Amino acid sequence: MPPRAASSELEFRTHERIREIGEPAWRALAGEDCLPFLRYEWLAALEDTGCIEPSRGWLAMHVAAYQDGELVGVAPTYVKGNSEGEFVFDHAWARYAEGSLRTEYYPKLIVAVPFTPATGPRLLIKAGADAARITRGFAEALRQIAERISASGVHVLFPERAQLDVFESAGYLPRHGVQFHWQNAGYQKFDDFLARFSSKRRNQIRREMREMRDRNIDIEVLTGARLTPDRVDFIFDFYRSTVEKFFYGRQYLNRAFFEQVCATMPEHLHVVVASDGGSKKPIAGAFNLLGKRALYGRYWGALEERPFLHFNVCFYRGIEECIARGLELFEPGAGGEHKLARGFEPSLTYSAHAFGNRRLTAAIGEFLGRERQAIEQHLLEARGESGLRELVPAPRGA
Repeated sequence: MPPRAASSELEFRTHERIREIGEPAWRALAGEDCLPFLRYEWLAALEDTGCIEPSRGWLAMHVAAYQDGELVGVAPTYVKGNSEGEFVFDHAWARYAEGSLRTEYYPKLIVAVPFTPATGPRLLIKAGADAARITRGFAEALRQIAERISASGVHVLFPERAQLDVFESAGYLPRHGVQFHWQNAGYQKFDDFLARFSSKRRNQIRREMREMRDRNIDIEVLTGARLTPDRVDFIFDFYRSTVEKFFYGRQYLNRAFFEQVCATMPEHLHVVVASDGGSKKPIAGAFNLLGKRALYGRYWGALEERPFLHFNVCFYRGIEECIARGLELFEPGAGGEHKLARGFEPSLTYSAHAFGNRRLTAAIGEFLGRERQAIEQHLLEARGESGLRELVPAPRGA
């Protein structure tokens, strides 16, 4: 019998595979505007291909809310035996819990999209339902489930702000982080975006883009039907090239995963390919996810090194695509102060945390207060270093 927890008229159940919930039920909650990494096809592929499995520190335990037998909410949930692939770093918390408090930190319960530091709803809730009430129910049910499976606590990673606020009101500790996102200010063409830079910086970006033409490098975008099976090997090769390049690299995904998502959700994938113009040989690529209002950068790799190749494949082509498609946002992934000089602006990200141990709660709560102050200062400094000039409102009647 799976762990259950009830809140008022809501009943909460856990499911060890997303297929127990089923694609029609998941899609009904996700809706037409579902973010690509929250789609059933993406999460199912992680499980089907073995990227998510207990031997790698991941055990699926999706939490679903039912009212009068009807599914009204679901959260992608996992029992974690480590902190890898989360991008909300709590290794120091684990060392403190185990070293100073002599209490086990693992396993822990997380609500997250594996390996994906992108902001979005972490609870999918039925349209028209009382979202605040159901979210409060999840906040309590997750704590109860964590206690029943002897997990140290609950971690909700990269939720949207509205859901964070409900978890915080339920006693979860809020944590802030910083990423660098591109915002579409209504640009009609790439030159409109460049106009917000100083002349020196604008010329530098143009020079970096011109380098691709001068070196005879072609850049194209593949999505939908253009993501043919023969492209999977290249996608996996450039993904693996970055993993192997750095000592801290971790290969979370396998070739079978890319093959499955290219087959099941190609219209939500956005692959940028750079090729040698002479030989037509692909030399670099970026694997992105394409949503209704945003582009999400996920993986990059180069089989050959060329000057400014990374900036063009990962940043400039993505920005051009966002302008052409009318997308509001481009989240290129975690990290990267160098993004500031290329038009990306500092943005807050969020997580929420609850622990069963009171001493651990107190210590982490104190730490998070100091961390938020440091992040506020960092945001002020980063915004002052932004390469973008302030937008000048158009004259009335223009």
